[in-house]
Amino acid sequence: MRKEIWSQVKVGDEYSFELENVNRSHFVRYAGAGGDFNPIHHDQSFAEKAGLPTVFGMGMFTAGVLARVPSEWFGPTSVRRYAIKFTSRIWPEDTILFQGRVTRVYEEDGVSHADLELKATNQKQEDLIRAEATVRDWKP
Repeated sequence: MRKEIWSQVKVGDEYSFELENVNRSHFVRYAGAGGDFNPIHHDQSFAEKAGLPTVFGMGMFTAGVLARVPSEWFGPTSVRRYAIKFTSRIWPEDTILFQGRVTRVYEEDGVSHADLELKATNQKQEDLIRAEATVRDWKP
């Protein structure tokens, strides 16, 4: 981000987007990209044998989509730290709200930084992931 943009960033600023109607195709595409071919994420009978009502999304799928918040908001080269805690599962047909909020703005070694609180919640307001990130002004 340009310096004039960073001068406007303040504690409490928010950024969010929604992913509607998550489906098995999301999980299968992620499996291909990420290499997680555990059948519990795509095979209905396997999931039922494990005692689940259906397949569920990989935690890293949800974490990857949540990572869009700091990278779209501040630019992908600005993300310096990203720490997550899984709290629940993502299921087919869920609608997920991915959110970020600035919790701290500061300078370190002459470079602007911001700490972010991130989360993903489903349509039932259940947390799926809680996360933190640190972003900084990118200097070419």
